[in-house]
Amino acid sequence: MTLPSVSLIGSFRQHYQEVREAAEIFTAAGITVKSPPISTIIDRRQEFVRFESDSPLTSDHAIQNATLEKIFASDFVYVVNPAGYIGRTTAYELGRAHERGMAVYYAEPPKDLLVEVPGGTVLSPHELVAGIVRGGVQTSPIRRPRVAALPTADIVIFTIRAERLHVLLIKRGTEPYRGKLALPGGFVRPGESLEDTAKRELVEETGLDAFRIPLQQVHTYSQPERDPRGRIVTTAFLAIAPNLPEAAGGTDAYHADWVEVETSIWLDSDRLAFDHEVILKQALERTRRLMEHTTIATDFCGKIFTISELRQVYEAVWGFPLNPQNFQRKVRSTKGFIVNIGKKQAKQPGRPADLFRPGPARILYPPMLRPSQRGRAAPAQHGEPG
Repeated sequence: MTLPSVSLIGSFRQHYQEVREAAEIFTAAGITVKSPPISTIIDRRQEFVRFESDSPLTSDHAIQNATLEKIFASDFVYVVNPAGYIGRTTAYELGRAHERGMAVYYAEPPKDLLVEVPGGTVLSPHELVAGIVRGGVQTSPIRRPRVAALPTADIVIFTIRAERLHVLLIKRGTEPYRGKLALPGGFVRPGESLEDTAKRELVEETGLDAFRIPLQQVHTYSQPERDPRGRIVTTAFLAIAPNLPEAAGGTDAYHADWVEVETSIWLDSDRLAFDHEVILKQALERTRRLMEHTTIATDFCGKIFTISELRQVYEAVWGFPLNPQNFQRKVRSTKGFIVNIGKKQAKQPGRPADLFRPGPARILYPPMLRPSQRGRAAPAQHGEPG
């Protein structure tokens, strides 16, 4: 019978006598002790104590590295911790042993370190030796299960159509959820980044030009049961663009269309596949918050626009009307938000409106805050700019 090897860890400065006694028990049973050396301590003053077998000029860093190499070369680790004391250096070595998946046993339950101590791992040296000889003690590395997950990218792309907020959804042409609506997206291919996948899927499933639509990450969704095909982790990307054309489905989507957000979420939430209702709602709230603190609302507009058109963006995304006069005053007084190009809107009844382009600012100060509310947005009170 080939017996395993062991490394003993603990406070050599305080408990080396107990460490040495345990090492002698293992050695007598034919179990090789890789660390520490069965020797005499000659210097307790340094961070790592020195034995007769150590060079007194060796640095603490070199001593620690050499000790870790011996620990990792062992089959299992035994923690000698009288009264439950672990200590800082022992805690570090213990953590590294856990990282390697090594089997770890304790002389006593640890008291000064919150670690998981599985049942049957607190044994005296004699009990541990007896268990090893009988074959009833596990000393080989513990193979912790690893999760194999497939990455995907999903895209939430918003635009304004007929003064209402719309999101691009595809009708799935394959299982699972065949015939249900879903966000455009798909699996990451070899050599692709998540951003590359998002752009490719946007083109394949909708026919839109992904290179003129900037994408930003929203969140990563990793619930184990989110996809019936297995463990699939998706990262959602947000895109905002004005005047987007009709979309055409492709690959596993046999139809793609712009769907009004209110309809797609609140009137019939069961229409959406996977956890895409959650993703869509969080992307919508992210957009609403961005519009409070950044100039992202102008991304919904064309290259030039009126303040009335900008206000319609806020109303469509926030979901309630704003006072036109207060909104215009706030927008005009916010430095760098919009820039008057010195032209008027042509061929419109009434007084021609000024035309603007996005300004250089990216952050709104002061912010364009929504009125305080609970749940879904309520109509703004008179005098509130939004």
